[in-house]
Amino acid sequence: MSLVKLTPIQQRRLANFRNNRRGFWSLWIFLALFGLSLMAEVIANDVPLVAYYKGDLYFPVVESVPEETFGGFLPTEANYRDSFIADEIEANGWMIWPPIRFSYNTTNYNLEVPSPAPPSAENWIGTDDQGRDVAARVIYGFRLSVLFGLVLTILSCIVGVAVGAVQGFYGGKVDLLGQRFIEIWSGLPVLYLLIILSSIVQPNFWWLLGIMLLFSWMGLVDVVRAEFLRARNFEYVKAARALGLGNRKIMFRHILPNAMVATLTFLPFILTGAITGLTSLDFLGFGLPSGSPSLGELIAQGKSNLHAPWLGISAFVSLSIMLTLLVFVGEAVRDAFDPRKN
Repeated sequence: MSLVKLTPIQQRRLANFRNNRRGFWSLWIFLALFGLSLMAEVIANDVPLVAYYKGDLYFPVVESVPEETFGGFLPTEANYRDSFIADEIEANGWMIWPPIRFSYNTTNYNLEVPSPAPPSAENWIGTDDQGRDVAARVIYGFRLSVLFGLVLTILSCIVGVAVGAVQGFYGGKVDLLGQRFIEIWSGLPVLYLLIILSSIVQPNFWWLLGIMLLFSWMGLVDVVRAEFLRARNFEYVKAARALGLGNRKIMFRHILPNAMVATLTFLPFILTGAITGLTSLDFLGFGLPSGSPSLGELIAQGKSNLHAPWLGISAFVSLSIMLTLLVFVGEAVRDAFDPRKN
């Protein structure tokens, strides 16, 4: 017996989504890749997953074990790549390493050629110009880009829906002044302003998120505003008002569910815009702090090191797959909410 009983219209939307095979499978592929990236510390890390030493088990991937534990002299966290520590553990136990023995910020000091080094058995997609493993940076960068895009999309949806709902429901001067403000705000050169604001403050994840949120919420305002303008004079709204319901309850309990149908179809495309915006700023050097696992920074390295094609190709393939899957999912969501499809 199903735990969640779907209404006939929800069943129709789900069937329409499944009928778009390209979007349906794209969603599963994207979720699988995103799920793997969430386990990036288990896939690519410069510490072992499990260490067995003199009868005791340690889990360095989730705990900090001091060097003194393994016969060293320092109270700081052990460097498992150091030959002394590695030989000591292997002589008195064993270690299980991740498939990629590098984190996104780990420098490989044992390269046989100058950085950026080409792909090898140790560095599957080579290294960047600082000797860091490209495969590890791609995995961590994929996760960071998607998480940044998801958070920005959710916040933009909240702000955009709220502004559009207020404008559309109240109309009159509220709608007129709101539209004039949005026209002025949307006419600003967004990329230049982002560059200027990013150069004034030292950007981090949350600063950059706030700066981009200033301009990303406007995409949903027109859709929600039009739906509220259309629905505020419907009979069920007049009946709710006659029963004494307040404006807030009418807006968010009766009109908003209908407006969200059009809003949900835009979310995958807002997500792709957020990811490409972050990548653009990182490429220009105004994005995340130096050393962060950034696909945009990897593209910039590929531009600066044309003799190392694996840098640009790895970033291009990662972004292409990510954005293509999201666009296909967006098309399937649009088909699911299309009332003309049965």
